[in-house]
Amino acid sequence: MKFQRFGSAAAILSVAAIALTACGSDNPTGAAPSAPAETQDGANGVSGTLTGSGASSQNSAMDAWTNGFSAANTDALVQYSPDGSGAGRKAFLAGGAQFAGSDAYLSEEEIEQSTQVCGPNGAFDIPAYVSPIAIAFNLDGVESLNLDADTIAKIFKLEITSWNDESIASQNPDVELPDTAITVVHRNDESGTTENFVEYLVAAAGDVWTYDVSGDWPSDIQAENAKGTSGVVSTTTSTNGSITYADFSAVGGLSTVNVKVGDQYTEISAEAAAKALEAATPVGGRGETDMALDLARDTTEAGTYPIVLVSYHIFCSSYEDQATVDLVKAFGNYVVSEEGQQAAQESAGNAPISAAISQKAAAAIDSIAVAE
Repeated sequence: MKFQRFGSAAAILSVAAIALTACGSDNPTGAAPSAPAETQDGANGVSGTLTGSGASSQNSAMDAWTNGFSAANTDALVQYSPDGSGAGRKAFLAGGAQFAGSDAYLSEEEIEQSTQVCGPNGAFDIPAYVSPIAIAFNLDGVESLNLDADTIAKIFKLEITSWNDESIASQNPDVELPDTAITVVHRNDESGTTENFVEYLVAAAGDVWTYDVSGDWPSDIQAENAKGTSGVVSTTTSTNGSITYADFSAVGGLSTVNVKVGDQYTEISAEAAAKALEAATPVGGRGETDMALDLARDTTEAGTYPIVLVSYHIFCSSYEDQATVDLVKAFGNYVVSEEGQQAAQESAGNAPISAAISQKAAAAIDSIAVAE
């Protein structure tokens, strides 16, 4: 399984702490996690139903979190619909979900909109899930390829249409490339994974990729498409010659691209993704509890993998009643706890957040209060 490459998560733990101190069932489901002995805030026995919607990249981790949390709180049920980051944020901001999962943090406009359902202090972003985004492909006889940003952009822009194109061949002189046509597969739903991937293309290949950053794929690039992480992975897995972008923990047996950074090509890994977080900075102009991060996509530091997904949980700063507040805080704290992060790693293969991020996230979650 691909997720075994995440065996050393220590790098992401320490580096993510530096980044923060210096200052978004769809996937395969892993084994059921062990139940937590007690919810993070000590309330072993909250009750009620908590509803969330959002990022499909988190779905295997979410299965672990909901199973572990419900095992310790038998009167509590957490329901999560992996409809995509954009759909999750829309549902949350419309009052249709009590929290959202998103591979992109809230925009300034969304923060303002959140005051309508969350009270005057609005909503805030908490990092919950960290993973590189793989450029994954299915090409008979080829296990990996070296590609620079411009070539990646031209492939996804449909300007390079054959696998033996000179732009690909020149970077892979030892690989026998067939003249198979390239089939690009992209998300057809508004997606934080798309937004993160496009952020990289804009930053690293802006002369080629002239589209704005968006969670929606450019409408004039007519390629194969599918809904959710599992949709693009499934389509790519069944189509020889295809290429897509997806959360690394979900790509299964697909081959992956080594991305050129500086003068070298970087293989996707947790350690390489951690280096990208070294240059991450907190997004300015936000409330004290908001933990959104800006990532450096155009780094030239060797050994860095710049296409990184930091997926968030989005909560209201206040809810209408104490029972909901207790339930939200208990679940939120379990997710960011060491136990919750370990359960997710065992199920999804992602890298856990650092202890420093966990502590700051818990403090932010504990600030949630009953609306006045």
